[in-house]
Amino acid sequence: MARNGEGLLIIACGALAHEITALRRANRWDELNVRCLPAELHNRPERIPDAVRGLIRASREQYQAIFVAYADCGTGGLLDKVLREEGVERIPGAHCYEFFATAPVFAALAEAEPGTFYLTDFLLRHFERLVLKGLGLDRHPELHSTYFGNYRKLVYLAQAPGLEAREQARAIAARMGLQFEYRDTGYGALETSLVAAVRLSDVRRSREAAWRT
Repeated sequence: MARNGEGLLIIACGALAHEITALRRANRWDELNVRCLPAELHNRPERIPDAVRGLIRASREQYQAIFVAYADCGTGGLLDKVLREEGVERIPGAHCYEFFATAPVFAALAEAEPGTFYLTDFLLRHFERLVLKGLGLDRHPELHSTYFGNYRKLVYLAQAPGLEAREQARAIAARMGLQFEYRDTGYGALETSLVAAVRLSDVRRSREAAWRT
């Protein structure tokens, strides 16, 4: 049986840690527990399913419920296969761009310009490390056209809008030679999914408490 304060565990991508922390504070989810896997797993998405499974199995005895704060994230359905086997739900969507923007908005953006590079707050904060250094562009700038030659636009999907962040994103677009578009998405389906998971966990805990009385 889960101990008090350990009703719900969120297993999250490290790229969402900042946003989940903000939501936790705003909603006063004091009893919500979060464990993050490294954001760098996105460079090897085939490793995400086993990493998530391992954390589910290592945590299951401590918690009454587990929710996974990942989209498919390039696993090609393998994460969903693991979650079906483990009986755990996740955020709907193919990737964080979709669940931040919401599926209809992202579909419209992709249809309007398939050659779009998307930024989230996380990717904006770590652009130098993950994109420039991660792709070797700091050492070999001549590779820029190889990586981004087919892109036409940069869309900044902002979770916590700020003028400074917006101007940083605009500067990145100019640096990449791309048109710039700004979208204030907030937390999108990340927020609605976590709210639903917390409510369901609260209902389960209330029922179990009633059964024990």
